[in-house]
Amino acid sequence: MNDVLRQIEDLYAACGDEAYGEGVTMTEHALQTAALAEADGAEDALVVAALLHDIGHFLERRDDAYGYHKHDRSGGDWLARRFGPEVSEPVRLHVAAKRHLCAVEPGYRARLSPASVHSLSKQGGPMSPAESAAFAADPFAEAAIRLRRWDDGGKVPGLTVPGFAHYRARILRLLRAEGASA
Repeated sequence: MNDVLRQIEDLYAACGDEAYGEGVTMTEHALQTAALAEADGAEDALVVAALLHDIGHFLERRDDAYGYHKHDRSGGDWLARRFGPEVSEPVRLHVAAKRHLCAVEPGYRARLSPASVHSLSKQGGPMSPAESAAFAADPFAEAAIRLRRWDDGGKVPGLTVPGFAHYRARILRLLRAEGASA
């Protein structure tokens, strides 16, 4: 098995049964988010980003019962050493996408889970108009917004979706050659 794939699977084995106030484990949330991306016809890189979008929670000490509030950055950085920007950047921007949507989409904040509202307060709250404009100009903003919406939907207790093995071939195809054994 590839070293990076083993690292990912080891992180989920060690930490994936934890929950951060959503009513599902981190593994269930990751698998549901990836299944939503796949059902929406997302390209492989975005499906893998959806699967791994919260990996940053496993890399740093949690801030509180809701996890590590800068998990987007730690996860994006970790993934960037192993995958191309089509995987790492939507992950790095998925919290910014939440902040942006809260600022520009009426009713979006009211649809967030209580845990997501709590983390929003720790992540800077809704963006200012200038922050939203800068975010919207990022080449990965639309991918991050799509990821954010799947993230919001991937919190259904008891939902049956494909397991981690379903995504292994995609992960292996997308690995950076230089990061393949990192």
